[in-house]
Amino acid sequence: MATIRSVCAHDCPDQCSLRVEVENDRIQRVRGDPDHPFTAGFACGKVHQDTDLVHSAERLTTPLRRTGPKGSGRFTPIGWDEALDAIAARWRAIVAESGPLALLGYAYSAHGGIMNRGLVNGLFHALGASRLDAGTVCDSCAAAAWHATLGPVGGADPESIVHSDVLLSWGADLVTTNVHFWAKVAAERRRGLRVVVIEPRRSRTAKLADWHLPIRIGTDAALALGVMHVLVRDGLCDRRYLAERTLHFERLEAEILPRFEPRRVAAITGLSAADVEQLATLYGRARAPFIRLGTGMTRLAHGGQALRAVALLPGVTGAYARPGGGALLFTGDFFGLDTSVVNAPSGPVDTRRINHSQLGRALLELRDPPIRSLFVAANNPAVTCPDAGRVREALGREALFTVVHDPFLSVTARYADYVLPAALYLETEDLYRSYGSYYVQYGARAAPPPGEARSNLWVAQALAARMGLTDAAFRLSEPELLREMLRGASGAAATVDAAAVRSGQPIRIAPVGEQVFRTPSGKLEFYSQALADAGLPPMPDWHPDPGETQDSGRWPLRLLTGPGFFQPHSVYAGVESLRTREGPPVCVLHPMEARARELRDGQPVRAVNDRAAVGLVLQVSDDVPPGIAFVPGQRGDGETVFGTVNLLCADRYSDFGDGATYQSTWLEVTAWAG
Repeated sequence: MATIRSVCAHDCPDQCSLRVEVENDRIQRVRGDPDHPFTAGFACGKVHQDTDLVHSAERLTTPLRRTGPKGSGRFTPIGWDEALDAIAARWRAIVAESGPLALLGYAYSAHGGIMNRGLVNGLFHALGASRLDAGTVCDSCAAAAWHATLGPVGGADPESIVHSDVLLSWGADLVTTNVHFWAKVAAERRRGLRVVVIEPRRSRTAKLADWHLPIRIGTDAALALGVMHVLVRDGLCDRRYLAERTLHFERLEAEILPRFEPRRVAAITGLSAADVEQLATLYGRARAPFIRLGTGMTRLAHGGQALRAVALLPGVTGAYARPGGGALLFTGDFFGLDTSVVNAPSGPVDTRRINHSQLGRALLELRDPPIRSLFVAANNPAVTCPDAGRVREALGREALFTVVHDPFLSVTARYADYVLPAALYLETEDLYRSYGSYYVQYGARAAPPPGEARSNLWVAQALAARMGLTDAAFRLSEPELLREMLRGASGAAATVDAAAVRSGQPIRIAPVGEQVFRTPSGKLEFYSQALADAGLPPMPDWHPDPGETQDSGRWPLRLLTGPGFFQPHSVYAGVESLRTREGPPVCVLHPMEARARELRDGQPVRAVNDRAAVGLVLQVSDDVPPGIAFVPGQRGDGETVFGTVNLLCADRYSDFGDGATYQSTWLEVTAWAG
């Protein structure tokens, strides 16, 4: 039996290094790499089941052409050449009639590395097509707020937790979504690291913490500003650091912080004034406090203000200058790989841009020209996009020529004119760059894909040839593309040798010394002139959102979404064992809310607002506070009683980065009546 070194490509900050055991071209076992400092010899409970994912009987193994109405899932098998020729011919006709802006394609983060995700996007970049701003459904608000505060830089090294004395897990369920960092945290707790979890529900991480602060959804900025108020009042600020390494704290101190005394913050957040005081004192007196930021707090109307306020806290005490101190959102901005080699091999610098979060609106409403063809890889927008009902309405249009490249017949694929069978990450060769640790690693192909399944890269190159594109990226092999990405690298990645990467060894590329800022001023910006120039608040603040206030008057419950432990998103839907372990898609209510509605645990319920009604199974638990309806995971229609949770969510933008606002959704829960 051979052991192949590979890398987990699921959308997760840990990016596990793996050892894959293979016999006769069949994957037998997937386990963590004991030689990787961060993976530390184990894989999560989901990736351990990737043998089932790879060998699932539900895998697609041949191209399919639609034979029934859109959404019916009726297809007939065809050959690759026939499918690709038909797709390219249709695209050429559309371009001749309407221009390249009538095409829209994207690959997102389901199961690919840099090359397999990037070259699909590069294909449409080179064609001059409309360009999807992917990621707004996930992290664009968080990234925009981070960039406005620190600049496009990575955050604190998660391995520096060995120097920390306090960890604030703020809006992050680490046990579910960042388990290898949690393993390091657990080890450090034995020497005295104190863990505080700040999030609305009692998550798996909150249950294990030293202290859980169940904050109201959407009030994180108020709490962070309240902590700053106490730090100023009690003389716990590092005035020298503020003077030398930050910009205009004095304005925040004079104009904003006086309004956030603990009693008012308590009324806003649902915490007690004593909690605010205690948190501020704990943080202010810590030697090296580490804040692990989650993106969940940014997926609402004022999400950017929330993350910006929390990310500024280490600047108030000077924690950004100390090993083990600071904050971590993402690490990806640090690496400096030249991904334009695959993402943008040619084509216009800019063109018509379409926000991922408003995909349905764009497909239905854009004119001059309208979108006439959509290509989807490594994503399932009929489930994952906000206002999913509008997305499905758009996908159901006969005039929209849709191609989906997917390992499974997803909800989105059922609307396609052509479905192309996709290889999974263990069946491809690629370069991987973590966004939750400071490692890059090359993953070898562990086994061939089943039947006629092909990688994103293969499909992109095959379609590029048929569309007459001659860029080098569309004919180079994976090792050659790696060489080109490193040739144009900047910063730390410029020192990496391609041969060393190709060996498959994990390569650590991490910042050294105190946190660097790459804002226009070169400092941590409490006041951002760039935000002011863009018409956004230059300093963090908190105000109730008028839209949320209006909706809360119509609907009694606020939606909270988050990753399920075994089914965090729909890429795992093809693994029956994980579906079973996760259980049916649920709506979790506090016992008080269930009693008020005469609902019982385990019964089908209807989550409803003016956009849709979704059928789920009720779970009654005081892990969720009153006033909240918690729906874990993004589960497709085949698993729920009816529909999917994002049918309930509007496609409104967040304040920064035009991100999705899932948590700004209000609804009612009643008994399911069919």
